[in-house]
Amino acid sequence: MDRPFDYLVPAALDAEAQPGVRVKVRFAGQLVDGWLLERAESSAHPKLAYLEKVVSPVPVLSPEVARLARAVADRYAGSLADVLRLAVPPRHARAEKAVTADAPADPDAPADADARPGGRAEVDPRGWRDYPAGPALLRALTDGRPARAVWSALPGEDWADRYADAVAATVAGGRGAVVVVADARDLDRLDAALTAVLGAGRHVRLTAADGPARRYRAFLAARRRDVAVVIGTRAAMFAPVERLGLVAIWDDGDDLHAEPRAPYPHARDVLLTRAQLGDAAALVGGYARSAEAQLLVETSWAREVVADRAVVRARTPAMAPTGDDPQLARDPGAASARLPSLAWTSARDALRADLPVLVQVPRRGYVPSVACADCRTPARCPHCAGPLALPSAQGTPACRWCGRVAAAYACPECGGRRLRASVTGARRTAEELGRAFPGVPVRTSGREEVLATVPGGAGLVIATPGAEPVADGGYGAVLLLDSWALLTRADLRAGEEALRRWMAAAALARPGTAGGRVVVVADGALAPVQALLRWDSAWFAARELAERRELGFPPAVRMASVTGVAEAVSDLLDGARLPDGAEVLGPVPADEGRERMLVRVPRSRAAALAEALHAAAGQRSARKAADPVRLQVDPLVLF
Repeated sequence: MDRPFDYLVPAALDAEAQPGVRVKVRFAGQLVDGWLLERAESSAHPKLAYLEKVVSPVPVLSPEVARLARAVADRYAGSLADVLRLAVPPRHARAEKAVTADAPADPDAPADADARPGGRAEVDPRGWRDYPAGPALLRALTDGRPARAVWSALPGEDWADRYADAVAATVAGGRGAVVVVADARDLDRLDAALTAVLGAGRHVRLTAADGPARRYRAFLAARRRDVAVVIGTRAAMFAPVERLGLVAIWDDGDDLHAEPRAPYPHARDVLLTRAQLGDAAALVGGYARSAEAQLLVETSWAREVVADRAVVRARTPAMAPTGDDPQLARDPGAASARLPSLAWTSARDALRADLPVLVQVPRRGYVPSVACADCRTPARCPHCAGPLALPSAQGTPACRWCGRVAAAYACPECGGRRLRASVTGARRTAEELGRAFPGVPVRTSGREEVLATVPGGAGLVIATPGAEPVADGGYGAVLLLDSWALLTRADLRAGEEALRRWMAAAALARPGTAGGRVVVVADGALAPVQALLRWDSAWFAARELAERRELGFPPAVRMASVTGVAEAVSDLLDGARLPDGAEVLGPVPADEGRERMLVRVPRSRAAALAEALHAAAGQRSARKAADPVRLQVDPLVLF
């Protein structure tokens, strides 16, 4: 059913029934919602039904977004209807009436960029002077050339200001821009930066968190060409910006960029598809670099924008691990201490210098865990590598994942057989450090309350990853605790995610020349720790990509997961005409009694794989198969 259908337009609706409007039609005896994609003089079908109603005469679906939605549906083996539900927000009649009452603009009429509110923007290239290719990027944006860049930001960089410079250069060239960030806090920073550079009223923010009315007003403002710039969370990736000159995404490795609804598109892939279809520039930036961004560089689709190593060394805080051999020689207890002496003294020295200290803890609240009593190595199940738990103080450890009892557990690091229950988490850490440093203000930032900024004086800030506030003047010390919680995740991207979280926190520290120090409680020989110490995420991303090529994992290959009950998964794969060279892997257990099968093909066969899975899913839908199947292309988490 994923195809357009022809209908007759009655004379009474001829004026309102224009491409892009919402309509209601009769389909299989029911009145359903639809979109009017185009008007034609004739049809190959001899007998057609009439349109029942034009819901609104406002053409909210632009031709460019319609083409993009079709391409995204094909890319992710989904349906056009599902993508359009993500691309166009639900109609809000009151907001629509208020916007269209001012001026019935024609959104498809040609418009001059200089006629937009505020005129042209002045671009200051000095913010990009630390990056040799930065000024050239701004010139290309001003000239309207489709430059594609992967930007590795320096520590302490105000990324929002740099993105505002890029957007201003695009607007100065007479074109529009779409910028996507992960969360509301990043959106607020970018909003303030753009207002300072472009002026008030020159852009809108598009996010579901703003509510249906405000979101729909922002969408209509972009569709009517009242503004040329749209920023937002992943809801903005389909923003209807005409004459699009730049698409940009910040921190593309954040899993918040992945849409949780079918067909599960990723904001990075949607924006890059827009750049390809519309011959627009693209900017992928972050403190850390994802394997997908590295693939763009290695295939020459994009050019990297990085600073010289001398500049990196001058801007980077002093970095130190606590688990390498020299540190263990000075402090033998560092292997088992949650807060080794190096981290302790770094925090104490920063507080004495009247500087704030950031402590990153991977988990919030009070999270019980089981570790070796001798070396504090997290206890894992010998059968499935899941975390062990103690039912009671004298109980036998059992796996939280598979439920098996590990009565004969032995630590793989030291051979110890004694386990102890440990408690980690931001709230517990705040209590412990508050007692250790009496009289020092202690603040927490996490799910309950996320702080945007903190003052620059002496104080302790305990934050979970992604919730680290910006300190006035930078932090004197940043402590990265419980690194094992990030590095030992059963996830293909565990190392990449750990490095991304660490670099985001370390970027908030002062430079080493100004007393800034970062301490990571981890072995310095680990690849993610090495990348952090050198502030070289490009090296780690290239290493990750090479390993994934060797193992046959995304993004080096195209992979799809099929999840459901065993019979439904087998039914879909049996009916799919998979392309030559396709490998079917699995099954592996999923949640709630379901299983997951993986299909892997070379990137050159990606389109054929998506087409085959889409056709098989359509056949099951036509048969009205009872058991649903979740179909996801290039899932972020494979295991």
